Amino acid sequence: MSVALTNAPVRTSMREEPLRVMVVDDSVVIRGMISRWIGAESDMQVTASFRTGLDAVNQLERANPDVAVLDIEMPDLDGISALPKLLAKKRDLVIIMASTLTRRNAEISLKALSLGAADYIPKPESTREAGAAETFRHDLIQKIRHLGAKVRRHAAPVVASPVAAPAPDKAREAATRPAAPQQALVRRPFGTLAPKVLLIGSSTGGPQALMALVAEIGPVIDRFPVLITQHMPPTFTTILAEHLARASRRPAHEAVDGEIVKAGQIYLAPGGRHMRVARRGAEIAIALDDGPPVNFCKPAVDPMFMSAIDVWQGGIMSVILTGMGSDGMRGGKDIVAAGGSVIAQDEATSVVWGMPGAAANAGICAAVLPLKEIGPKLSRLFAGDRS
Repeated sequence: MSVALTNAPVRTSMREEPLRVMVVDDSVVIRGMISRWIGAESDMQVTASFRTGLDAVNQLERANPDVAVLDIEMPDLDGISALPKLLAKKRDLVIIMASTLTRRNAEISLKALSLGAADYIPKPESTREAGAAETFRHDLIQKIRHLGAKVRRHAAPVVASPVAAPAPDKAREAATRPAAPQQALVRRPFGTLAPKVLLIGSSTGGPQALMALVAEIGPVIDRFPVLITQHMPPTFTTILAEHLARASRRPAHEAVDGEIVKAGQIYLAPGGRHMRVARRGAEIAIALDDGPPVNFCKPAVDPMFMSAIDVWQGGIMSVILTGMGSDGMRGGKDIVAAGGSVIAQDEATSVVWGMPGAAANAGICAAVLPLKEIGPKLSRLFAGDRS
């Protein structure tokens, strides 16, 4: 058994104390690498590192982490089995699932989100590849920082007896800067033109939010095309499309370059490629783009939003769901300028109120709503309501 554990320091100031991170991975190389990265950050520290999920569960009370980076494939107790046990002991523990890019691991990662994991991160196939390792480091540190901060402000004690795991959409976000009170946010009227398409952008927390949303808007999907960009790597988007099809009971698939956009379909941007739309004579077609990342993301929401304006002008209804960063805000501004509308998910139901918060604080939203209210609102708007 390989275990590293540090004694919990005496808390003096919540503001001064760094985020406490537990690393759980059966690879000594990965554990060491992640621990070094975390140790180099002034606002976080490694409180424990374990080889198995069983070690993590047994030592959780002593380690008392705010965030756990949890591998999927481990001996004794794997990540998906350890997940509910960890949450039963500490209900507000932020768990980030880490796995290699295989179909099986993508399926498990999405299942983990439904069981209460805050997010997932794909591990590079080889940490010797400098570019892949640096991307992994950047993404992991950002996820730890943003997902951990809000929970630390409202930390709950470790409990010895099992308690219910949190709902998947429980707020755990830490926006880059404090969000303005929602009553102070500027609202603008919905566009006067009838919407012809629904565009949705999402990131951290997005898979669960998307599945809840598409399950509520079947009549909208039947009559209008729905295009979605979710920040996700390849393989993961393949699995997500299948989940969206099951949740909506409508056709959903990764978009294919050149295919014609039609009502009754959900088109998901494939991992690693931007999804745009373009006119092809009298028809509208998908145009996939292998260009550089936009807003540090690929696929990114802004390219989809911006390209849609040339096709549908002011007949665009766009939704920005939970996610880190500000992707979608610039494209949302252009949609509004063209006569379309933007709806943002509210802070309380977002895992991270970065993307929707950026749009809301920019004053471009016609509505900022809890996730459960977005579907009914869209149904009314696409049925002719303009308020």
